[in-house]
Amino acid sequence: MEDKDILAQFSNEQTRHAAFSTLVRKYQERIYWHVRRMVIEHEDADDVVQEIFIKIYKNLDSFREASQLFTWMYRIATNESLTFIKKKQRKYALAIDEVEHELGHHLDSAAHISGDDIQRKLQKAILSLPEKQRLVFNMKYFDDLKYDEIAEITGTSVGALKASYHLAVKKLEDLLLKN
Repeated sequence: MEDKDILAQFSNEQTRHAAFSTLVRKYQERIYWHVRRMVIEHEDADDVVQEIFIKIYKNLDSFREASQLFTWMYRIATNESLTFIKKKQRKYALAIDEVEHELGHHLDSAAHISGDDIQRKLQKAILSLPEKQRLVFNMKYFDDLKYDEIAEITGTSVGALKASYHLAVKKLEDLLLKN
């Protein structure tokens, strides 16, 4: 079903819940993996995704269609994930490098992460990137988003995103070659 059809059904009180269920089924997995790559732990990702879809449900009527629905949802997912990480950092009074270390530890012990040593090394290397570079890298590399889509989601210029992605790739290459 097309996004415009989902939105039309959502605006009708009688088909609102069915439309939202369709929206969730269509985008839940992509949103989950975007969040999961940021917060690492499965349980945390589930909690954040639930909050994201609650926020989407509450605000879908105010979606102006100035952007694509998916882009709008990704912006919400990104902001909620970053907010979650910052709350976790404050809750445990950790410095950002300690948060990255803690996430790396969870990555090593996570039963929900499948993959070999190379995947784990890549994920740990990604965790060592500055937040903005990590976000841009994940969106470009894993989610295969175009720079204009990422720019719309993050509110950053395409040029700055290209620079962030390039720096992230160089840092990852250096880190992975050292290990």
